[in-house]
Amino acid sequence: MAVDNFMEIQIPHQKHYHGSYFPLVLSPSSASFTISSFTRAIKAQKPLLDSLILKSGAVLFRGFPVDAASDFNDVVESFGFEEFPYVGGAAPRTRVVGRVFTANESPPDQKIPFHHELAQVPEFPAKLFFYCEVEPISGGETPIVLSHVVYEKVKAIYPEFVQRLEEQGLIYTRILGEDDDPSSPIGRGWKSTFLTDDKRIAEERAAKLGMKVEWLNDGVKTVMGPIPAIKYDEVRQHKIWFNSMVAAYTGWEDARNDPVKAVTFGDGTPLPADIIHDCLRILEEESVAIPWQKGDVLLIDNWAVLHSRRPFLPPRRVLASLCR
Repeated sequence: MAVDNFMEIQIPHQKHYHGSYFPLVLSPSSASFTISSFTRAIKAQKPLLDSLILKSGAVLFRGFPVDAASDFNDVVESFGFEEFPYVGGAAPRTRVVGRVFTANESPPDQKIPFHHELAQVPEFPAKLFFYCEVEPISGGETPIVLSHVVYEKVKAIYPEFVQRLEEQGLIYTRILGEDDDPSSPIGRGWKSTFLTDDKRIAEERAAKLGMKVEWLNDGVKTVMGPIPAIKYDEVRQHKIWFNSMVAAYTGWEDARNDPVKAVTFGDGTPLPADIIHDCLRILEEESVAIPWQKGDVLLIDNWAVLHSRRPFLPPRRVLASLCR
């Protein structure tokens, strides 16, 4: 496919589902692209790009002149999506410029398991952008996997488990410190989580999310749910695996949190460890992990796709932006 400024290419690691590559990869149709011409092309071809993200679930823009965080911010702005504030999330991250934040700042030797962004709260972003400002020496991929494929695979093996998830949903429990803990993959403190240092305002923002809070001597215990673990994608008309269950059960661990207690069925009973780890296997088997190259911009439909992060040898700098 070549339409005006964009040319579809194939690269290693892609998967092929029902006549569409995942992710779809677009490169410049000419060598004379500037960041300005890239952003103009996005605005001019927005309906095309919308249709591609709807069909594939993820689009990787490779080979475009996105040389700095400010360029990435311009790219995000050119799509015209409304910014989504990061309230209620667990990942430690800081604002870089405009609508651009660091991705999860947890230590490079830690793996971040598969999840939908903010699946553990009622309001979540519809689109995610990632940008590789500094490619890692090795590792550090951002594996992605299609939610409806995971749902179908898990249901085929564990129909009763999936039925219980659909009926009960999940409860997520997390203990937050006062300030961010950069040594933890879920180290976002309550002040950053609720974007305030006022406990009363934090309680109000938690209540708006439907989240219960219990103040502790050195932090706060948050309880979210029951919240759906399986959703129906109205646009694509199929059920999707929309949760942070595997991420919480296998990765929400630090000095304050026990991952086994971090997520339960909606009635509060524990999840079956063997099935959770088999879900992780399915996620890994169906995922695509394309090594980052400097300048890459990855646009993900958060309804359609889960993402994760592999450990890496630094330096690596991947930035993110969340959109409605």
